[in-house]
Amino acid sequence: ERLWEIRRHGIDPRAEQARAVERQRQAEEAANRETAHRLSVRALFDRWAATELKPHIRADGSRTGRKDGGEYLRQQFDKRVFPEVGEFAAGEIRKADLLAILDRAKADGKLRTANVLLAGLKQMFRFALAREIVERNPLDTVTKRDAGGAETGRERVLSADEITQLSQPQALTPLSVRSAAAIWIILATGCRVGELMNARWENIDLDQSRWYLPDTKNGRDHTIHLSAFALEHFASLAGTRERGNDGKLLPWLIPNSKGTGPVDIRSFGKQLADRQRPPEKRLKGRSKATSSLSLPGGRWTAHDLRRTAATVMAQLGVSGDVIDECLNHVIESRIRRTYIRDRRPTEQARAFDALGAKLTALVAPNKSQSGTASSYASQR
Repeated sequence: ERLWEIRRHGIDPRAEQARAVERQRQAEEAANRETAHRLSVRALFDRWAATELKPHIRADGSRTGRKDGGEYLRQQFDKRVFPEVGEFAAGEIRKADLLAILDRAKADGKLRTANVLLAGLKQMFRFALAREIVERNPLDTVTKRDAGGAETGRERVLSADEITQLSQPQALTPLSVRSAAAIWIILATGCRVGELMNARWENIDLDQSRWYLPDTKNGRDHTIHLSAFALEHFASLAGTRERGNDGKLLPWLIPNSKGTGPVDIRSFGKQLADRQRPPEKRLKGRSKATSSLSLPGGRWTAHDLRRTAATVMAQLGVSGDVIDECLNHVIESRIRRTYIRDRRPTEQARAFDALGAKLTALVAPNKSQSGTASSYASQR
């Protein structure tokens, strides 16, 4: 009957049907936009994390997303963002709402946290803008200067005397065997702290003096030659292996106290920080040996050990390109990265052995330290 009415008035029924379909489509799009605009900040984060932060392997074999799947950022949002605006509609969030969160982090002295939150929020709202969940990114004009301020790179390197001091019994005794070994392994291998905390015994071959890292920060696998010094401390960890409830040996090099996974990176960082405090600033329930790891050059972190390893190698005459390979740095030049595939394993092994020999001499100062640098040069 409707079609008859359309024909009687000289209207093309197919054109009318197409217009009706288009009106329906526009109505659905409007409804979808309205629904999207009402999406909460918490739900937006979940969608963003699942799409952009979760690790994925591209068709070319490269990795995208974050290694931890955005877990660290989620913890920061759980603590500072969601309690304030988590249930607010993402499309209604104002710049002032988010700046208030950043200001509170800044007021707490958490400047780096403020910058981490700023970067995460900007990326999340950029994701939302591209999908028409919001009509604008409220933080588009906000910079680090408005949050935690510009960050300067740390330059802390442990001196030879400090490494010797670190080897004294009073420095490391308050630490567990595993944590003490971790310090020396990072110094001996230049590995990232996260790589060590997540290491598994299946990737470590003590007989071949080799540690294979299949998954690293830059998405490039890496093999570390283990010097005699490094092997000594890996062996000390082997002596602490425990079995899980199923009776099988735990697979992690440094498992957590429950044996359910590797120890948390932040837990190791706190152990170091808690032992570099004045006694009056001891935190409740933390180590009483508040200054056992304090060194003359000031506060140091696990990452400073990695920087120290690279510096010692340079002092021994190891070339910068070999040091980059030892630390698994990505080659900056795209052309060199594309055409130069040699990872220099032989030269890496010599560099790690020279580093290990130097560390051995420093932790045993009564032994002769002569010939450490020249031994590297003579092998080249």
